[in-house]
Amino acid sequence: MVTASERPTVRLATREELAAYENASGSVKATEATLALTLSLAPSPHRHHHASHSHSSKKHAHNDKPPPDEPLSSSGSAHAPHTQTSGYAKTLLLRTPENEGAEVAGMALYFHNYSTWRAQPGIYLEDLFVLPQYRKRGYGTLLIRELAKEVVRIDGGRLEWSCLKWNEPSLRFYEKLGATQMEEWVGLRVDGDALKRLAKGEVDVEEAAEGAKKVEKSGKD
Repeated sequence: MVTASERPTVRLATREELAAYENASGSVKATEATLALTLSLAPSPHRHHHASHSHSSKKHAHNDKPPPDEPLSSSGSAHAPHTQTSGYAKTLLLRTPENEGAEVAGMALYFHNYSTWRAQPGIYLEDLFVLPQYRKRGYGTLLIRELAKEVVRIDGGRLEWSCLKWNEPSLRFYEKLGATQMEEWVGLRVDGDALKRLAKGEVDVEEAAEGAKKVEKSGKD
């Protein structure tokens, strides 16, 4: 769970500056209470591994990679391992050097996903944010690199995220990192009242399918 001292930073990035940058200040519904209930802090990237060897003579597939939620802290033991707080998403915080006060300078908010075609886990980067006063220091690159390391650590297949079409500077930056635009895919979302109606079975699927056929037919004419 995001600690009391760090929660305002996450809240600031989520509710104010990040939303303002994306021209979506009126869309944010997160509060300090809901963030505390649904987010967790990612463990330290300084990882401590406990080697595990199998002495079985049976030949079978064995995945010796640590699971996504295994603690990554540099301390702890096999008898008393560190644990991390639960949450639907994790927040990786980046701090300034100690001689600058070790202040929180940015964050990467992410969660794990999965590819059925690759049969591999992955990471989806939901939000990347660096406070204005700490930009132009390469902190954004550092955050993305840490997530890339985490994907490799869990033997994952990909790191992915979305970017607003009008945000051309960020798109150029991501391309330099090796990211490619998934132009053949269309993002879909159900939320708000539509989500509630769908959950209650109040959506007329046949009517929606018929509407889709009409759109397709008109598009061919």
